[in-house]
Amino acid sequence: MHKDFDINIEHISKTEGHADLEIKVRNGKVEDVKLKISENKRFYTQAIRNKIFNGVPQLVSRICGTCSIAHLTCSTEAVEKALGIQPSEQTMLLRKLTMYGMMIRDHAMHLYFFVLPDIFNKDSILEFDNSLSKWVEHAFAVKGAGNNLSKLIAGRAVHATYEQIGYFSNLPKKEDINKMIAELKQVREKVFDLLEILYNCDFKFERKTNFVALCTNDFSFLEGKIKSSDGIEIEEEDYWDYLNRVVIPYSQATGFKFEGKEYMVGASARLTLNKDALHKETKKDAKKYLDVFPSYNVYHNNLAQAIEILHSIDHSIEILETSDFKDEPRPEIKIKGGKGIGVVEAPRGTLYHMIDLTSDGKIRYGNFVIPTAQNQIKMENDIKILVEQILDKDKHEIQHEIEKLIRAYDPCMSCASHFLKIKWK
Repeated sequence: MHKDFDINIEHISKTEGHADLEIKVRNGKVEDVKLKISENKRFYTQAIRNKIFNGVPQLVSRICGTCSIAHLTCSTEAVEKALGIQPSEQTMLLRKLTMYGMMIRDHAMHLYFFVLPDIFNKDSILEFDNSLSKWVEHAFAVKGAGNNLSKLIAGRAVHATYEQIGYFSNLPKKEDINKMIAELKQVREKVFDLLEILYNCDFKFERKTNFVALCTNDFSFLEGKIKSSDGIEIEEEDYWDYLNRVVIPYSQATGFKFEGKEYMVGASARLTLNKDALHKETKKDAKKYLDVFPSYNVYHNNLAQAIEILHSIDHSIEILETSDFKDEPRPEIKIKGGKGIGVVEAPRGTLYHMIDLTSDGKIRYGNFVIPTAQNQIKMENDIKILVEQILDKDKHEIQHEIEKLIRAYDPCMSCASHFLKIKWK
């Protein structure tokens, strides 16, 4: 067993954005763990100040390319609530499809490109030989279907253009919808191969967890109640009241606690708290995998993401097959002052946007709470416990196990580093 050593990992591999890790072990005990999110702050909370409300959703979608639709949608919802705009039923269906396209693409990228190399003991998907070539094919097919769904409904897969405040500026054509349905049905079968390999994966790290998630009646990642596995149930607009902001001096990202305790957001939280709301076809065909949840195994976050891909496909097919999208009048916008809260489930967990409007429709102040920032404290604590459990392994293997654990959270460092409040003098 190692008694005294240090581990320093710069730019943890196969994650979104950059983070470094420092670990100090003395006398066989982990004395210190520092997970340093090293992305530069880009001051988005300052950049939106004095901007007109209708340009802000597109601006903040630039927080992250990967999750741009989540930020766009969350900010749009915040503006709508500040102005008292109620989107139509059709707009909400299109918004659900937009979120589903993002979930399919984003989860596929993480699972196929970041997780499968760990399972096959490869450094990256580029090392997959002919015996593993089907996974490369599946990766591009599933991810491509998500991209195409987002492009069809929202205009683009990254920084979508059709989703507006209260409406969509373009509607999909019937022939394109039919092609999309066929593509989704084709890739659906490929998802079961992914489910099976993640279900059989023997990676394990368990620790009792307080899960927190926005729970919706149709698992659409939009509009619901925020619940925790500790039994708390609150409205979306009350989320900030339950969060404790924690300044982490060595990290560019702020950490958070929920009611003073560490917690976890993301796919595992959603499946643990809300799996009964999944699509009926998903529940029927994925029952074996759903029976895993609730689970405290951090690595089951990967399995939960694969189940969410299947649900996103199933519900998208149903919406596309049963909806007749028609031109609608745009909602009337009456500019006024006030606060609006947007809460959605981004791929990596609960995303919160708050905007405060002046009477002439400009942003007085904004506040963003990002999933990875919410997971940061628990990730650090998990790393400390994990390292103490594997001190008998060599340093290279310890480093690899740490990186695997961090990847299971699917952190997005780029998003996390943008929470900031400054008082200028």
